[in-house]
Amino acid sequence: MGVSRRQWIGPACAVLGVGGFSFKAILAKLVYQDPSVDVATLLALRMLYAAPFFTAMAWYGSRRANAHPIARADALRLVWFGFIGYYLSSLLDFSGLRYISASLERLVLYLYPTMVVLLSAFLLKEPITRRAMVALALSYAGIVVAFAHDLRFGANVHDTLLGGMLVFGSSALYALYLVQAGSVIGRIGSMRFIAWAMLTSAVFVLVQFLVVNPLEALAVSPRVHALSLTMAVVSTVLPTWLIAESVRRIGANEASLIGALGPVITMGLGVVILGEPFELVQLVGAALVLCGVLLVTLRPSRASVTADAGTGAR
Repeated sequence: MGVSRRQWIGPACAVLGVGGFSFKAILAKLVYQDPSVDVATLLALRMLYAAPFFTAMAWYGSRRANAHPIARADALRLVWFGFIGYYLSSLLDFSGLRYISASLERLVLYLYPTMVVLLSAFLLKEPITRRAMVALALSYAGIVVAFAHDLRFGANVHDTLLGGMLVFGSSALYALYLVQAGSVIGRIGSMRFIAWAMLTSAVFVLVQFLVVNPLEALAVSPRVHALSLTMAVVSTVLPTWLIAESVRRIGANEASLIGALGPVITMGLGVVILGEPFELVQLVGAALVLCGVLLVTLRPSRASVTADAGTGAR
């Protein structure tokens, strides 16, 4: 009984982590129901609540027996990864959520493994296999179907395309981060990498907030504070640790398979909580995207091996 129970810890961590990340778009949509809250304010509240947890992670990671001092070159790379992987990527994602549905946002974000393939081919000269070409065709056909679904239900064409482009840019930046971050993660460990990259992004987020808003903009309603705190803990800090733990216990490929639940969970939550429209064609689009992404991730690859490297922005 004990062994069987332990065998379920890894998959359970993956499911809970994916569920937490999937809930982020729902929470953001609920916050945006308050017209006084803009993207900069929401990002600032999220990082203010999450920063103490990542500070504790950085402290704990530095005290582990195998922890070595972070070299100056790696520290500079952490600033870069915090900027593109967590600050700029999150900024584009949360901006896009103002224009498109939560389910469409999650599907577009979930394209990042296919973008890793394309970026690896362009930057690292890795060949694109026939399997990857099929995966790309399936994934982007599914996105076309998903966009057509939203437009069918009266979504503004300009807003839908703008939101989709913003979220696509977010996913592309995250893919670039995955392609470049592997060597640094290997040297300093995933826990310290996640913590310091997130803390770096928090600095960028807070600087942006202070530039575009007065400090009084943080005096939002208790409801917005509660939603922001939930986003920081349930959809940022805990899932980051849970996914990393699941990868440690069951491997990156298995965790990637469970990660396919993400768009489905967001779709279901969007229907139940936000009242987003639902049709069979939406499932068809999601299925095409998931099949394409799984073709890429269910094998040893740069996308799957580094997928645990701090998906808190996702």
